Amino acid sequence: MISAQGAEPGMAHDDPLAQPDSRFNTLPGWTWVGCYGGYFLTADHLHDAGFEHGFFTRRWHGRGPDELAGYLSCGVSVHRPQQVHGSVVLEASKACEAPWPEADGLVSDRGGQSLWVCGADCTPVLLADPESGHVAACHAGWRGVACRILPEAIARLEQRGATREKLLIALGPAVSGEHYQVEESVALQVGRALAPEPRSLEQLQREAVIHPDPEQGRCRLDIRAAAVQQLVSAGIDSTRIRTCPLCTIDEPSLFHSWRRDQVKAVQWSGIVGQAVI
Repeated sequence: MISAQGAEPGMAHDDPLAQPDSRFNTLPGWTWVGCYGGYFLTADHLHDAGFEHGFFTRRWHGRGPDELAGYLSCGVSVHRPQQVHGSVVLEASKACEAPWPEADGLVSDRGGQSLWVCGADCTPVLLADPESGHVAACHAGWRGVACRILPEAIARLEQRGATREKLLIALGPAVSGEHYQVEESVALQVGRALAPEPRSLEQLQREAVIHPDPEQGRCRLDIRAAAVQQLVSAGIDSTRIRTCPLCTIDEPSLFHSWRRDQVKAVQWSGIVGQAVI
C-alpha cells in the first residue's frame, strides 16, 4: 500500500509523490506522470500507442474535466455523462455541455474529443482502437458489468471501424475484491453477464471473481476480475487488457472511496481520441 502525506485530514504521512519517481513508479505496465498541477496515472500500452489519457487522484479534487483535459492535450473538447450506474453508451458529441445526459459510457465520434468518467470505487475503463483512433470511456461498477456496459462500448467502437481483437483497454484504480463485500445475489447478477452461460457462485469462486466472506449470504466481489472476464468473453485479446493493482480503499491518500469514507467525492479518468474526423 502506498502511504502519503496529504493536505486533507486523515491522510497518512511519508508522501511517495514528494520523492523521486523511482520510489513510486513500481507498478508493472503503469506510470505516474508528473506535471505542473500534480500527478496522474497512465497505462503504458495506451501511452505507447499514442493515446493521451490519465487516471487522476483525489489530489486533483475540485478540478473537473474542463481543467484536467488541458493536462492531457491542448485544444480538445470535453465530454462527460451524468452517471447513473447503467449500460447506456452515448456518442461524445451528445455529451458536450450541461445538463449532461444520463449515461455511463461515451464513445468518440469525431476528432479532438476528450472523454471523461468519474468514480469512487467503481472501475474507470478506457478503451482505444489504434487503427481508427476512436476511444471510449466507461464507468463500470457491479451494476454496469451486470448490464454489460463494456460489450456495449465495444459494439459502439466497432460501428466506428474498430476491430475488437485489436482494442487496447485499461482498467483503472477501483475497490479490490478483498474489500468489496456484496450480497450473493449481486454476485449472481454479475455472473449472468460474464459469458453466454450464467456462472454459479461455485464457478465464480473457482475463477477468482468472488471470494468467501464470513457473513452468511455475502461474498467478496473482484469487480475488475469480472470485467476482464466479460471482456475476454466478448472477444478481447487478454494480452491487450491492463488492470491497475491499486485499490481505492487501501490508498486513502490517493483515492476517494465511498465504501471507506461514505463521502460523495470522486476522481476523474479521461482519454483523448486520435481520430482525425
